[in-house]
Amino acid sequence: MKTVTVDDLKGLILPKSGSHKGQNGRLLIIGGSHLFHAASLWALEVASRIVDLVHYSSVPENNALVKKEFRNGIVVPRSDVEAYIKEDDCILIGPGMTRDSETETLTNTLLKKYPQKQWVIDAGSLQMMDVNLIPKNAILTPHHGEFSRVFGNAEVSDVAKKYNCIILLKSEFDIAASPTEVRKIEGGNEGMTKGGTGDVLAGLIAALACKNEPFLATIAGSFINKKAGDELYKSVGPFFNASDLAAQIPKTMKEMLI
Repeated sequence: MKTVTVDDLKGLILPKSGSHKGQNGRLLIIGGSHLFHAASLWALEVASRIVDLVHYSSVPENNALVKKEFRNGIVVPRSDVEAYIKEDDCILIGPGMTRDSETETLTNTLLKKYPQKQWVIDAGSLQMMDVNLIPKNAILTPHHGEFSRVFGNAEVSDVAKKYNCIILLKSEFDIAASPTEVRKIEGGNEGMTKGGTGDVLAGLIAALACKNEPFLATIAGSFINKKAGDELYKSVGPFFNASDLAAQIPKTMKEMLI
């Protein structure tokens, strides 16, 4: 199994000189719940630094909370969400969503209706989805517990082949699998065990997937996320949080990619 290096990121499509609004990515994030709202904010914060337009949709009370905290995107009601699915480049679904029938119905309805779109499926949606509705080239971002809950004892590479999707299995080192390739991503530290770092990662991968091939977006997102965490560790040790990580990622990307 080959380990990802910075050279593997050379093919990333980045914002181009002379481009105009919308050409560098449009992302929809469907997430949050009555219980969790910060997960969406972490994903939104990092994504809004990478793509041109970020749209967000949640339950009404969570939409209201996000409107107060987040000014770099557009909050849309669930009744309008399908219009944004149609026009945006990628949809991230699941961060901050609970494991309940509402999440199950919403997730499976949208996956079934829009299988041609680029999806990143995370957290609550990942655990409540019908595996038979996983769209081709969808990116799934489970940790070991979530993977076992959904796929049992299957090998990551076998699941990626069976469902023709991309899987990022998150751990001390991440494993990224496509139907044809498996890669290892090293790095990270104990500061990244904080709540919300996975939501930052999901937002980063989804933002990159707006304009990049899904496997490249996945390995790049994992690699950048870990390197950003390691840069924070140099200055503050493990004493950083998800908001710190989201703020560090653009700096790490500049040093690494530009």
